[in-house]
Amino acid sequence: MIPRLKNIYDKEIVNNLMTKLKYKNKHQVPKIIKIVLNMGLGLDGSDGKKVKVCLEDLALITGQRPSITKFKKSISNFKTRKGTSAGIKVTLRGIKMYEFIDRLVNIALPRIKDFRGLKQTGIDNFGNYSFGIKEHIIFPEVNFDKVDKIRGLDISIITSSKTKTDTLELLKEFNFPLTTNKKN
Repeated sequence: MIPRLKNIYDKEIVNNLMTKLKYKNKHQVPKIIKIVLNMGLGLDGSDGKKVKVCLEDLALITGQRPSITKFKKSISNFKTRKGTSAGIKVTLRGIKMYEFIDRLVNIALPRIKDFRGLKQTGIDNFGNYSFGIKEHIIFPEVNFDKVDKIRGLDISIITSSKTKTDTLELLKEFNFPLTTNKKN
């Protein structure tokens, strides 16, 4: 079954972006290629039970099994050892990607306490958007009672756009709650 957001993208968003960005071909319109979620473990990377709990939480959030990232070299100042767990990550594509965006924008982000929107400064020169979430418990899939420690998430949205303005228009069409950069 095709996700709701994918249908909206194919039928409405592509046409809207073609008129706004003045593209002649629908294949020129920017699209989301993949989403990468990253959760750093910190000092808990050496504890197998805590790593397992983090893996289960991220698997519930994304619907896909995460992979564990390891340290490549030992650094004494950061108290890291080569081969120990540094964090966990998931790469979402296709149907799961559109379902995650739908849940993120419509359910998870409005649950953040004192949420004022996402900053537009997270767009890099390659057209990708990255932002962080301080509490992974904003997702309804995570049972708040079973969480031993609240962790943060880094979310990177990789797009096919070449400029920051194209990415900004794409995210606005997906109803991302982006703030304006006005100074008070």
